[in-house]
Amino acid sequence: MQPRMTKPYSHVPDSYRALSELERSTRDDTALTHRVQELVRLRASQINGCGFCVDMHSHDALAAGESTERLLAVAAWREAPYFTREERAALALTESMTRLADRPDPVPDQVWDDAAAVFDERALALLVTTIATINAWNRINVATRQLAGSHRRGAATAV
Repeated sequence: MQPRMTKPYSHVPDSYRALSELERSTRDDTALTHRVQELVRLRASQINGCGFCVDMHSHDALAAGESTERLLAVAAWREAPYFTREERAALALTESMTRLADRPDPVPDQVWDDAAAVFDERALALLVTTIATINAWNRINVATRQLAGSHRRGAATAV
């Protein structure tokens, strides 16, 4: 597979900076743990079929100390015993927000209420923003066919 466009962000640098700033605003706020953020980014990217982001966020999570066992189970988080109540609520909200067109009530009250029960309003707002942001990145990268691993030095030669 070849990318449809190399470095799509270079053509719209103001947009890239704005989306990067939105991303930074969620990463730098400790109201939502880095672990939850990376699980959310990984799960949305899996759903959206964004190999670039699945690769990136798997590596980011590993570098931050996440276990391989848990990362391998993210796609089947409901059946795996490795996730906390908070992580499960975040993953359920991620799936609902990522699959908006799949059902008439895209974010059911039960999904929202479960998240609101374990996250305060600030953390919940950060969670919603994190989910929205990764979905934006996924859509750009999927549309332009950015290659998994291409963000790491030397990955292009290994593909």
